[in-house]
Amino acid sequence: MPLNLPDKLPAIELLKEENIFVIDNSRATQQDIRPLRIVILNLMPLKITTETDLVRLLSNTPLQVEISFMKIKSHTPKNTPIEHMKAFYTDFYKMRGEKYDGMIITGAPVEQMDFEKVSYWNEMTEIFDWARTHVTSTLYICWAAQAGLYYHYGIPKYPLEKKMFGIFEHRTLLPLHPIFRGFDDVFHVPHSRHTEVRREDILNVPELTLLSESKEAGVYMAVGRGGREFFITGHSEYSPLTLDTEYRRDLAKGLPIEVPCNYYVDNDPDKEVLVRWRAHANLLFSNWLNYFVYQETPYNIEEIE
Repeated sequence: MPLNLPDKLPAIELLKEENIFVIDNSRATQQDIRPLRIVILNLMPLKITTETDLVRLLSNTPLQVEISFMKIKSHTPKNTPIEHMKAFYTDFYKMRGEKYDGMIITGAPVEQMDFEKVSYWNEMTEIFDWARTHVTSTLYICWAAQAGLYYHYGIPKYPLEKKMFGIFEHRTLLPLHPIFRGFDDVFHVPHSRHTEVRREDILNVPELTLLSESKEAGVYMAVGRGGREFFITGHSEYSPLTLDTEYRRDLAKGLPIEVPCNYYVDNDPDKEVLVRWRAHANLLFSNWLNYFVYQETPYNIEEIE
């Protein structure tokens, strides 16, 4: 089934070139189907890139998915045209009366700041509380995962000696959990962060279950509330060249940055990228949509509580 996206969203034409079936709102209204309503709170600086990455992964399902984009009122993005934000994003305060089958909250470039010092922290905590009663299942990614774990469960984040940057091997701790259906014993995930959460803190919270970790990258995934909250520290959604762009950007700025681990062939930045996480990323998002959104959400969306 197709993705139902806002009319004229740039991702539509990009994904059509990849033979991904998308339709805009105008055409979707002609189909008599109850689509899954997914809202994305996109906090990443390059919003159009992140939109496309997430929409690509949400397309790998037989379900019809209707996607909306949320923004926070207390922050104005610097790297996305204001016309794009006005056309495709809606303030949280205008959406708070709505209910959604699923929600994705992305990372944000504020991870080295204390949570309470982030200018939009108060609005974020309102959204975290709102999601618990208005969304069937929420996927928290990278900084959002750390922020959600801190706000809901009191789990701190810790600074790393150097940036966790590259592609790392991971293992499942509960391989029969539905989120891992179809996963290999070892799978790869991109990471790009300066802070971490620690396994012992998660294991000390009875309401949380640690699902996956990496020898090198540490905690990868935890789940709470029976699958209504997933906290994911990596960036499974990244496209093949995202880490390359980050690496060359930081080099150009003269920032201390190492070559991303296990990313280029022979770890040589003059060679091509070796993509090893695409299959895992598609399984992760399709399993989430199937087992924790579609199979759990009520047909009457107003019954979500």
